Amino acid sequence: MGLSPLPLTHLPHGIARPRTGTLGTMSADLDHVESTDSADASRPPVRLAYGKETWKEVAHLLANLFTALAGFVYAVVSVLLGVALSVTVIGLPLLALGLGGARLIGRSERARARGLLGVRIPEPSPLPRAGGFFPWLWGSLKDPVAWRTQLYGLIRLPWGIVTFTVTLVSLFVLWPVLPFLARGLSNADRGMVRGLLSPSDELERRIAELESDRGVVVDTAAADLRRIERDLHDGAQARLVALAMGLGLAKEKLLDDPEAAAAMVDEAHGEVKLALQELRDLARGIHPAVLTDRGLSAALSSVSARCTVPVKVSVDLSERPAEAIEGIAYFTVSELLQNVSKHARARSASVDVWRADDRLLLQVRDDGAGGARFDGGTGLAGLAERLGAVDGLLVLDSPAGGPTTVTAELPWRSRPKA
Repeated sequence: MGLSPLPLTHLPHGIARPRTGTLGTMSADLDHVESTDSADASRPPVRLAYGKETWKEVAHLLANLFTALAGFVYAVVSVLLGVALSVTVIGLPLLALGLGGARLIGRSERARARGLLGVRIPEPSPLPRAGGFFPWLWGSLKDPVAWRTQLYGLIRLPWGIVTFTVTLVSLFVLWPVLPFLARGLSNADRGMVRGLLSPSDELERRIAELESDRGVVVDTAAADLRRIERDLHDGAQARLVALAMGLGLAKEKLLDDPEAAAAMVDEAHGEVKLALQELRDLARGIHPAVLTDRGLSAALSSVSARCTVPVKVSVDLSERPAEAIEGIAYFTVSELLQNVSKHARARSASVDVWRADDRLLLQVRDDGAGGARFDGGTGLAGLAERLGAVDGLLVLDSPAGGPTTVTAELPWRSRPKA
């Protein structure tokens, strides 16, 4: 078709996309949206002086004394007891357990702030599942979320006393200024909760993403190994076993019935050719030789030739990416073209590959019936997960009636110098 890559306007699951440019501009747009939201959130909402928000803040401030007292006692006892007994075998495990309990206190305080102060803070990532006692111990002792929660418990006691006293006096003596006092004290509470009980922002999110991505990579590798084993067992291995048996029979007939033996050898020769072809196909499925020798342009032209519709390939790269990225790009396009052959009912298709800053972008388009979905049984959801495992992204635009455009984005990593 020769169509140029399209600017994208939507991400899967309703995430806004830039209307011009490439996927590389997404982060700047999202940063603008986040900063706008933050600015809006910083403005105090219009409310009644003695509305329900004020009474929620009053309830929160009166409860501060009791929650702060409990948090202070827990922090002092758990930390001092663990440190004091650290010279024994039970000291550090007790400290680790105390830090685990601090995480539960932090969760309770976040829920209280969410219900009474309207502060919505995401829960921090859970600690990685340790593979034994010592990894669990070390992971618990260096948990920044738990230590910040313990600090929160220590500094809250004097603040809890102040807020309880001022709020109680205001209820009976300073009634006219109660809404203003409650607002000011509650804003200080909001700042403490955000500062000490929030996740570690980008680091926490990155840990959660890496945990998820590692599981996807492991599952994908295991599935690939099972596929290779199955293909070897059911294909080339079975054919080679039959070949060995045929040659054995031919050897026995070589003297008694040379013509029959020659026919069996001829049949075995055909089996050898078929076995070699199956092994080549299997090797191509692992990593095609043309990709290693000649790069993406030649490899994608080769895989496009096997598509059931004419495909125009355009690769605009001044250098080759790293081997791992190049392989992922090849198999991504290969799977997308298989979908075109099986599901699209298209007359033609195109493949475009280009680089934008530090990203490698692939776009596969067809003029088929459209209506493709991530949950439509075409393997797009699994492909999106595999790309996500390497910080990639898959974007689908497939209205009913077509055309369908699938764009994949991968991180660019240069090939090491020879």
